[in-house]
Formats: sequence, C-alpha cells, structure tokens
Amino acid sequence: MLAVTGIALGLAEGWRELGQVTLNGIVAGNYFALGAVGLTLIFGVLRLINFAHGEFLTFGAYMMVLGNWLGFPLPVSMVVGVATTAVLGVVLEVGLWRPVRRKRVGELQLLLLALGLAFFMRNAIAFVAGPEDRAAGGNITAGVDLGPLRIGRTELIATAIGLTVILVVALVLRYSSLGRQTRALADSIQLAETTGIDTDRIVLVTWAASAGLAGLAGILYALPAGSVNPNLGFSLILSIFAAVIVGGVGNAYGALLGGLLIGLVQEWSTLVIDPAMKVAVGFAVLIAVLLLRPQGLFGHGRPVDR
Repeated sequence: MLAVTGIALGLAEGWRELGQVTLNGIVAGNYFALGAVGLTLIFGVLRLINFAHGEFLTFGAYMMVLGNWLGFPLPVSMVVGVATTAVLGVVLEVGLWRPVRRKRVGELQLLLLALGLAFFMRNAIAFVAGPEDRAAGGNITAGVDLGPLRIGRTELIATAIGLTVILVVALVLRYSSLGRQTRALADSIQLAETTGIDTDRIVLVTWAASAGLAGLAGILYALPAGSVNPNLGFSLILSIFAAVIVGGVGNAYGALLGGLLIGLVQEWSTLVIDPAMKVAVGFAVLIAVLLLRPQGLFGHGRPVDR
C-alpha cells in the first residue's frame, strides 16, 4: 500500500516533491520512533500507559537548554539532557510507581495517577522555565543539498543520530542478554521470575531506557526547531501514541517501524491536504489499522499477569 501510494503521489505531484516530503517524513518519524519505543517498553513490561511520557520529551529538551546555559558544548548538553531524563525515570519508578504497584492498586487508579503526573510535570516545567520559548542552541540556518533535495544541517545530524540510536536499540533488544530478559518480562513477568531474572533490575533499566529515549526524542525535535517551550511534548505525544498502536502495543520493534510509518504518511499527506491536518491523517491510519488488524501491524496477544 505504501509503494502504490508513493507511486501515485509521485506521478500526480512530481518525483522531486515526493522525495522532499519523504525526507521530511524520515526526519519526523525519527523522533516519533524514539518516543514510541520508550512508551511501548514500559507498557510491554508493566502494562502501564505512561501519559507523562510527553513530559519526558519536554524535560530532556529543557535539560539540554540548561546545559547550554551552563556553558557546556552542545554535544555535552545533549548527553546531559538524555542522562538527567533517564535518572528522572528511575526516580519516579523507585519513589512512585514501585510503591503503588506493591499496594496492588487497580488499572484505573494507575491510569489516573499517570494523567495526574503528566499535568503536574507539564505545569512544573512551565513554572520553572517560564512560558516563553528558549533557544535550543542548534544552527537552524545552514542547509545541505542532497541532489535535488535539501535538508537543514542540524536536522540532518539529528536524523543521523536518531536513526543510529534506533538501530542500536533494535540490536540490543534482539541480541543482548538484557534485551532477551526485557522481552521475557514483556511476555510474562511471572515466568521471568521463575527463571531467575532479577525483575526489579530489569524494570529499573527499562524505565531508564524509556525516559532516556524520550529525552533524546525531545532534544532531536527541539534542535532543528531552534527553540523549546513547555508544550513540546504535548505537540508530539498524540503522534507517538498513534505510532505505538499502529506498530502493536507492547512491541518495541513495531513501535520503531510504526513511528517511521506515521512520520512518512503524515508528511506525504501534505502534498494533497493542508499541512495543519497531517496529524489527523496519522490518526486516520491508526483507525484503519485498528479496523483491519486490531493488535497492530506487529503485535500479538499476550497474557495479562500483572
């Protein structure tokens, strides 16, 4: 379907235009995929829908801005943003989510807690950082020509970093011992415990990875945009949720590919409709997938044992 759609758009709108929006779609899908895999890792392991995930993106971007303000080089500031967001994820797991889980609260209470945390974090960030935009520190004027196509230099570097991290995450999940243990918890936490896996440690690592990837996604989005504001995460979270569901809830590989798919489809749609409507197109794809394959493109049923 993607191939047929691409050919039709190329014939109707021109191959150069299709190539440019395809490049834009890869850029957008890059941070959708990073955000989506972090979100789906938490759901896969804990069956928790982390509505505060968008605020992790915002937090990571602001921590990068803080690093810039402290005089760190931009690459160091980016590392600071990712690392502090990962630490935030671990702190919230130890101080909030783990005690709540041990009290055996229901899914509705967990859902409301996640929503409350999202609102608290968004307002706390706005209170501390202020409502105005903050410069992200990237060069948003220099561009690079790729044949007939053009992309911003910062955008190209951010995309290369994101795609590299996506590849590394996929390889770690597939081939490393940590990845196998994480997938074992996602299949059944009770069976994982009986095989001797330290589930508490894996949960902590999962939170750190999920939050760190979210922080990186926020940073890679903010750098080409040139600025950060408290609504950064909110502007992305709907597309990230769409990517998770399209790829298959709880499936990390599906989240990676779902993010790239949503980014591509949204940008392709700008050839024929108002660009302001492209997020709605992503949700149209989501609805179509749910009608044709409710478990998502790469999802499958799993027992619920949490």
